[in-house]
Order: sequence, then structure tokens, then C-alpha cells
Amino acid sequence: MTVLSIRQLESYTEHSVVFPAFTMEVSRQEAVALHTGMNARAVLLGILTGKLPVAEGEIRINGHTYTGHIRQAVPETGFLLLEQGEYTRLTVKENLRFYSKLYGYGRPVEEVMRMVRLDAKAGVRLSALSHSERKRVQYARLIIQDPQLLVCEEPDQNVDNETKLVFRRLVQQLCDSGKAVLILTGNMETALSITNRVYRLDEKGLQSFDIQGEEDQAEELAEAELDLLVIAEEEAAEEIEQTLQLFRFEKIPTRMNDKIILFNPPEIDYVESSDGQTQLSIGGELYPTAFKINELEERLHSYGFFRCHRSYLVNLQKVREVITFTRNSYSLVLDDAAKTSVPLSKTKMAELKEMMGLK
Repeated sequence: MTVLSIRQLESYTEHSVVFPAFTMEVSRQEAVALHTGMNARAVLLGILTGKLPVAEGEIRINGHTYTGHIRQAVPETGFLLLEQGEYTRLTVKENLRFYSKLYGYGRPVEEVMRMVRLDAKAGVRLSALSHSERKRVQYARLIIQDPQLLVCEEPDQNVDNETKLVFRRLVQQLCDSGKAVLILTGNMETALSITNRVYRLDEKGLQSFDIQGEEDQAEELAEAELDLLVIAEEEAAEEIEQTLQLFRFEKIPTRMNDKIILFNPPEIDYVESSDGQTQLSIGGELYPTAFKINELEERLHSYGFFRCHRSYLVNLQKVREVITFTRNSYSLVLDDAAKTSVPLSKTKMAELKEMMGLK
């Protein structure tokens, strides 16, 4: 069952695109992470909290449609925000008792304190807690509110490892109990640590990440091996090799934490090699890969990638202009918001001119 449905929602300022029309859903027992910049995140939160109207598109929460201010959605939606009011003069237990009465929570608050590892701080005022402990009080408030949809803004920003672990376990427990969770973050590591359903939202629109956990990867490898055995019985060895090559090189794998992210070659802006580590640059984020830059040069050549420097491989489709700094110093400027600059060596400049038919 779909809890949050966003259809063709879009936002523009006078001079720029915040995000073009996009569609996504979050269902019961599901956590979705949306990797966004600050502007897009602020607009989304403004709409979801009822501070901004839905100018274009449609939002549904539990089947109810909201096209204007949607304050009536609040009872079904809980928010964990970066800037959130707190009763700092009250103790942890007093805060949770207050929330319990406010939301009609029927279970002992002691259980909630144990869930967020604050039982030892029950009698301590919030003003005396660390930033991480105060963040866990906010987690506890969401448990007590018990909404169907939880929207969390940067839920583990600047907190300790214990608090990060508490939040990840909490998300899993909430999903197991039938809740829907939407994470809004500018930190890809946060997104990947919480869920395998990760999207990026920016001025180019909504893009999904192809992510595999270790278990998923093992299952797919097992299935692939079984498929290959069947093919081996039916086709010649040469045809099998061709199939394997297509399968291997269609996407480029990267690893972050325990997650494997698979990128289509056109998504990659450029490849950088430094101190023996190769990284893919995609939308301003760097993702490490096990491949050497020479291997990637061979595999990405057919997708329009060019070895512009001994340490760089660039997607020529993303290049906007070539800049000459001195007689022997050149640079490629990419067509992105940051106008990213990638070095171009003198010898590669001559090769690039020849490729493009320039003199």
C-alpha cells in the first residue's frame, strides 16, 4: 500500500530550476532516501509541512490528495527536522511523558527510552545532554507520535556512532511495523547506510541509484552462474563469451560502505586517479571503484570517454568548453552547475583536436 505518492511535482524560482517535474512513491514497510541539495530539500520540506503550497503537481498521503496547503496531513506525518524546538528545561522522562499525553501514546515511556538508549539519562535535563543524545530525544518523539509517514531531514548529521546505530535500527523497526520513511539528505553515506532505495533529486530531475547489498549481489551472482550453465548447454563457447562481455561492461560498479552502486556510463562526468585510488565523479559526488583508470579507459571508450590527462578520463558529452591558460596549459570545463574544471594535457589537446576535426 502506498503511503506517500508524489506526482509530477515541480518547483522553479524566477531564474532557475529547483527541480523539474518528478514522480515517486513510498509504501508501507519501506524506507526511501532522497539525496538532494539544500534548495530542493527546503522546498520539499516546506510543501510537506504546509508552509508552501503545491504549485504544480500532486501529493497524496494515505490516499488523500493535497493540492494547496496541506496542514491537514500533519496528523499522519511525523517530521524530524534539523531545526526543531525542544523543551530544554525538562528532563528526558518529562519530555517523553509530555509527548505521550499529547499524542495519546498508550505504552510506558520507559520502553521508548530503552529503544533510543536514553534510559540512563531519564532524569537529566535536555540542556545538559550532548547533541547526539538530544537527537535521540527527537527519535523518541517520533516513536511516541506513531505516524504512518516519517519524514527525516539529515537524521544523523554530526551525531556519534551510537546514535547513528540507534537511528538505523529504529528505521528498520518502523518499517517492520508497517510505517513508511522518507529520508532527505545531502550525504550519500547516510542514504546508503539506511536503505537500498536511494534517489538523487536536482535540477536535472529524479534519478534512481542501482544499488546492491552483499546478499543481493550474492543472489544475483548465483542466478547468473545458473543461467550461464544453461546457456553453455545450448550455445557455442564464442556466443557465451560475447554475452558475458555485454553483461560485465554494461554498468560500472562502485562501493560505499557495504553497498554496491552500479552506474550507467553516461551518468559519469569524469574519472580521477590519485594515490592509487580511482574515483568516479557523478553529480558532484566521488565514488571509489576497484578498476584502474587504464581499465576504465578501455571499457568506456565506446561511450565517448577521452583520456584527457594521465590521471583523468572525461565524458566528452559533458564538456562545455576548452580553456587555454598558457601555451602549454589547458582545461576542460564541464556542463554542470559548478562549472567543474578537468585538466587537459598538451599532447592530449592535439589528439582531441584531431578527433574533433579541428586544426
